Amino acid sequence: MLTLYYEEYGDKQAPLIVFLHGGGVSGWMWEQQIPFFAQHYHCIVLDLPGHGRSSEDSYFSMKETAVKIIDLLDKVANNRKITVIGFSLGAQLIVQVVSMRPNLVDSAVIVSALVRPMPSVVKWIAPAIKLSFPLISNKTFSKIQARTLYIPQEKFTHYYEESCRMSQQILISVLKENMSFSIPENFKHVTTSMLIMVGDKEKAMMKKSANDLIDSNVYCEGMVIADIGHGIPLANPTLFNDIVSDWLSARHTNNSEKYECQAHKQF
Repeated sequence: MLTLYYEEYGDKQAPLIVFLHGGGVSGWMWEQQIPFFAQHYHCIVLDLPGHGRSSEDSYFSMKETAVKIIDLLDKVANNRKITVIGFSLGAQLIVQVVSMRPNLVDSAVIVSALVRPMPSVVKWIAPAIKLSFPLISNKTFSKIQARTLYIPQEKFTHYYEESCRMSQQILISVLKENMSFSIPENFKHVTTSMLIMVGDKEKAMMKKSANDLIDSNVYCEGMVIADIGHGIPLANPTLFNDIVSDWLSARHTNNSEKYECQAHKQF
């Protein structure tokens, strides 16, 4: 059975924001967001199965994890507005969650979600990980990975220790789910307000994925963040927080004019 460790911050009567981290990190990646948003929201920060304090799980499933997240939202929402913010693996999970329950989430911020499957890569994941798995405990290799994700120097030890605790089986299943993910058929019926973000220095596949999401649902708006690769919330947390806060405020006041120029932008 998959587990979901989570922590709560802010006023439990306020509108709800749930944060979903990327693969290979855990809920701590949102440490620069929580103090900002907890002033006006009830924030829930998850550790996804196989990560952080949910690391006892030996496999990862996108659909099963989405069911767990939906169950949690049903349990804690109490008829409040729900916003979900996710990065990378967490962003894919948002797409899965809203497709399974189209009327559950009011607003979603989907950051760097890969939605173009790569079957030719997927078949090589298991043998490649089995060969390269010892590199996870190599600090030099981990530092290169950390820089790619814009992980702050003061969080490197935490990142490295968590990476070392990840099992080979979890890493394989997370990567397989990540690289096999595609936009669910029901996504076109979702009425959640969705902000799709991608860094302009990300790989072409990520930009095309962002465009695919925008083309698949009329409630999606797109935004390209200049001079940043894969890791927008960590690379510039102040900018990220301001963009999300302004966008949510526009949603709550039904004033989307500020972002209309970004909608359906070709990446």
